[in-house]
Amino acid sequence: MKKLLGKIRGAWNHNALVSFFGVTGMGFFLSFLILVEYGTDPATFMNLSVSSAIGWTLGNWQLLFNISLLMLVILINRSIIGFGTLFNMVLLGYYADFFCWLFRQLLPAGLFTDQPWRGVIFAVALIGFVITAAVYMNAGAGLSPYDGAAKLFANCFKKIPFFIPRMVYDFAAIGVGMLAGGRPTIGIILIAIFLGPVITIVGRVMQRLSASKKGG
Repeated sequence: MKKLLGKIRGAWNHNALVSFFGVTGMGFFLSFLILVEYGTDPATFMNLSVSSAIGWTLGNWQLLFNISLLMLVILINRSIIGFGTLFNMVLLGYYADFFCWLFRQLLPAGLFTDQPWRGVIFAVALIGFVITAAVYMNAGAGLSPYDGAAKLFANCFKKIPFFIPRMVYDFAAIGVGMLAGGRPTIGIILIAIFLGPVITIVGRVMQRLSASKKGG
């Protein structure tokens, strides 16, 4: 038992902590993407569309969806499950719900509807979301069920760069969102295009930083 607790503490102190802050950053920036209504990431677009169609909050629907998808991921490859999986599947949707509510209370509505503020907020939130998402995915503490399924899909095409099957996977999620009544916007397309490459770039940077620390 002591050895197990020691391993858990070790994982939490390093990879899991990075993953936690990555997911927190994702929820923070995602709320701005939702409020400006220029588009979110494909997974959130799909879940927002479905939750709106059935009258649920994003957090509640996304949790149920993630639990269902988690069962599939565990059956195929449970090694990609970890603390990061729990952080993302449980916290992200509720983070977005909370921050959206908070910013509606604290910030002027014109920031999300009037130019140039709307465009500026969208650009900053888009960059922030993509980077924090890439940090969380490369933290090595486990992937969300959605991202885990994306990795399993990409592993079926090992000779192809990761970002290509990731883009195909994300555009499939956009298609599901459209079937649920959602309308894709420029933000969704941009994230679907750039998320895969940014994941790869950030992963290389984090690997170099880790290697330099070990070498030092």
